[in-house]
Amino acid sequence: MLPVSLNITLMLTGYALVMGFLGCGLLILRRRPARRWAPARRVLSRPGGRGWPALIRQVAGTAIGGYVLLMAVVVGYYQGVAHLGGRFLSSAVTGTALLIGITLPVFFLASWVAARRRG
Repeated sequence: MLPVSLNITLMLTGYALVMGFLGCGLLILRRRPARRWAPARRVLSRPGGRGWPALIRQVAGTAIGGYVLLMAVVVGYYQGVAHLGGRFLSSAVTGTALLIGITLPVFFLASWVAARRRG
């Protein structure tokens, strides 16, 4: 187990890096105000990017990508920093998969309503 001061230092460093990158992104967006960024319309206006298949692909990609990113963070922290593994990590993997399975229909419905309102 790492000392508390090192844990706090690592946490604050990570937080500062994330907030710094977000701040740089905002500065970049402020310098180019003439271009409007609308990713949802570009994705839906591509050939083959409309209808149910595109919505299912978008929702599934978001859910799978979010799950993989969360598992990378959980495994990286609990295996690398806290040195917990085994049953704890298997519980984290299965519990998160269960929560995603429960919330995926709600997320799909909300995405469908949002896409329907737009166009």
